[in-house]
Amino acid sequence: MRAPAFLAFVAVLLAGCSVGPKYTRPAAPAAPAYREQPPRSFRASQGWKQAQPADATLRADWWKLFGNSELDALEEQVDVSNQTLRAAEARFREARALIQLNRSGLYPTISTVPSIAANRLSRNSPFGAPPGDFGQYTLPIDTNYELDAWGRVRRSIAAAREETQASAGDLETIRLSLHAELAIDYFELRSLDAQKQLLDETLVAYQKALDLTRNRFDGGLSSAAEVAQARTQLETTRAQDVGVGVARATFEHAIAILAGRTPESLALPVIPLNTRPPVIPVGVPSQLLERRPDIAAAERRMAEANEQIGIAQAAFFPALLLTASGGFEGNRLVNWLSWPSRLWAVGPSLAETVFDAGRRRAASESAAASYDEALANYRQAALIAFQQVEDNLATLRVLEQQAQAQRVAVEASRQSLSLSLNRYKGGLVTYLEVIAAQSINLQNESTEVDILRRRMDASVLLIKALGGGWDISRLPVT
Repeated sequence: MRAPAFLAFVAVLLAGCSVGPKYTRPAAPAAPAYREQPPRSFRASQGWKQAQPADATLRADWWKLFGNSELDALEEQVDVSNQTLRAAEARFREARALIQLNRSGLYPTISTVPSIAANRLSRNSPFGAPPGDFGQYTLPIDTNYELDAWGRVRRSIAAAREETQASAGDLETIRLSLHAELAIDYFELRSLDAQKQLLDETLVAYQKALDLTRNRFDGGLSSAAEVAQARTQLETTRAQDVGVGVARATFEHAIAILAGRTPESLALPVIPLNTRPPVIPVGVPSQLLERRPDIAAAERRMAEANEQIGIAQAAFFPALLLTASGGFEGNRLVNWLSWPSRLWAVGPSLAETVFDAGRRRAASESAAASYDEALANYRQAALIAFQQVEDNLATLRVLEQQAQAQRVAVEASRQSLSLSLNRYKGGLVTYLEVIAAQSINLQNESTEVDILRRRMDASVLLIKALGGGWDISRLPVT
């Protein structure tokens, strides 16, 4: 009994060992400040907020920054009813269950296969036993335990934990994307409402212009060609007005699906877009890595890949097994569970692969390459995050300047249209000048609406790029 006891003692001592590299979170690209920082005097009016230690960061319900109760109600339905989000949540629960699956490797496996059999030996048995009938009653209990001498099981548990955290990051990334998509679709729809309002008002003005041209034609002051031109301008604009309804229906249906509803169950009233972009607390670049759930997921998968290296290296060492079996075996029911019918066997063993044609080495090299891939993905995710923030900061800055210039253009085109109409009424110009002025004015006012839409979209995308109020402390501790 000394040899098995010695082997068991050595195995217990080795159980605290672990092969493979220790994980240390590598550095990721970062910048001391965002390049797209406007002058201090313009930050509040253009949607930026310089980070200060006491500044409030984005909240999880970031859409409330826009001050739209209808949008708030729709966004709240995403967490409750969106099917894509439910699927992501199910994947998270699946990953979490795998932790316990791997943790079970720390404990022995106990199994039993009781059996009752009637047997008859052959008269021609090669074993020389006399022929006859006998019963066999067996109640075995088998125990198998692999000591985690090289940390394979512990690293498997750690890898499962890290994959669970990565799945939680994926879940939050999907949640943020769905909320942002709904907000963008909502502002797109409201922009179309504003475009329709503009076209409706334009149709009224064009109808008055057509009536004026007809009256002048009846008085012999205008030609039939000018009446036809006015009618063409009116009907062309009417066709544009009708066409807006197609795009609006598409966005309304998309919003319904995001909210987990069927398209026919959602009917949003017509409300033209007139909201201005909110002030968004941007923070500093060093905080971005802690606020993006996709970066957190990439970092956790990098840690998981590190564990896989240790698991692959553990395969080079022998497996230390402890096995024990016992139970009762009798030839009759009455002596089945009696003390003389007991049986047992116990002892340690070692299992080592002597030759595998380079299989373990290839697995180790594959795990190391997977870690390098995860590291590159993590750093690329960080770079993309900074790019997205800078892109939307630049977009907001440029669009703010464009909106101011466009407002001047709208005022000028309105004045030009008014002058052209007065000159036409006075018989100083033909209707072609009025048509040109009308087209320029409609285009300018439509562009102004579109710039506002793009500013709202950029605000949503900036919030999404900043992580939408999430931070790494929300990863589950498993």
